[in-house]
Order: sequence, then structure tokens, then C-alpha cells
Amino acid sequence: MTISLVKGQKIDLTKGNAGLSKVVVGLGWDPAVVEKKGFFGSKKSAVEIDCDASVILLDEKGRITNQKHVIYFANLQSPDGSVVHSGDNRTGDGDGDDETISINLGQVPADVSKIVFVVNIYDCVNRKQDFGLIQSAYIRVLNGSNQQELVKFNLTDDYSGKSSLIVGEIYRHSGEWKFSAVGEGSTDTTIGQLVKRYQ
Repeated sequence: MTISLVKGQKIDLTKGNAGLSKVVVGLGWDPAVVEKKGFFGSKKSAVEIDCDASVILLDEKGRITNQKHVIYFANLQSPDGSVVHSGDNRTGDGDGDDETISINLGQVPADVSKIVFVVNIYDCVNRKQDFGLIQSAYIRVLNGSNQQELVKFNLTDDYSGKSSLIVGEIYRHSGEWKFSAVGEGSTDTTIGQLVKRYQ
């Protein structure tokens, strides 16, 4: 049974799921539908918007210690292979997860205490786009062995004016792994700017 979280909530992942060692984190979003007025009347169409999901691996002080600990469309896996990104989805069209990250919790290096999931809009300044143009955004965590959905967090805030989101975190706590629903919007425009928060 899926547990739905609201912003700020935390939940144990491994404590109540004996043997859980692999998880898949799915992120999804849909482009907003806008009405365009033209010479022959108006028509509704989806905005073309390229969202990029990325993962930042942090130490126990919440700092990034290795630039290769940023997992995104140009660096699809961590150096040890414990975190693997599915690759870039450039439109957000269609049902289901737009981008996924597979994590082998048992292989995550001991010096990584927190795994942060962020999404930013590619080329948002030139395209004049922000998360007010996105709807139905969510993050969910699945059991990597059987694809059973464990946790889902729907991002329901108004993120107009925000060009990136810190969506959620998986982190170590007393020898277990937990998930935190963050849902914080930011005006950072690139993954590089987001990473600077953790340096």
C-alpha cells in the first residue's frame, strides 16, 4: 500500500521493509496546457518544457565532496554504480514517470549520508519558463525488486516564478534509510547553481 506524504513529512523506508536494498525513485510532471489565440480562433496546446531531474550525494554535514556525486543527464551514474539515472526526457509528455533513478542502498558509500533529488528547467531564462507551467509534479519511491510503490509525494504548491525544485531526500538515520518530502522551490536556473548550495 502506497503512503502519500505532504510537504515536510518524513518516513522510514527500510525499517518497516525488511530486506529492502534497492529502490527506484520516479519523478513525473506534465506540461501545463495553455490557450493560444490565433487568426482562426483559439486552440489549447501543451507548453514544450524540458525538465531535468538530478541527484546530489552529500556527506553527513550536508556537503558535496566529489563533483562526480552529481548524477544528471551528462553523468548518468555515481562512480561506484550505486546510483543510476535513466536519462533525459525532454518533454514530460505521456503517463507515468518521466525520469527515474535506481539506487542500490546497500552499495551507497559510507561517506554518503543524504541523496537529494532536484529538478530544474533546461534553458529556462532564454525560454522564459518556470514551474508555474508545470502541473501534476510528483516524486515516488518504489521497491526495486518488485516495483511496488512505497511512498508518493505530490507537489501541489504554486511554484510560479521558481525555476528549480528540491523535491525530496533519502537519508541515513540510525542505520536505516528514510525519505523526506521537501518540495522547496528555488530561483536557481541550472544544476550548477543548485550544487553550489551544498559546497
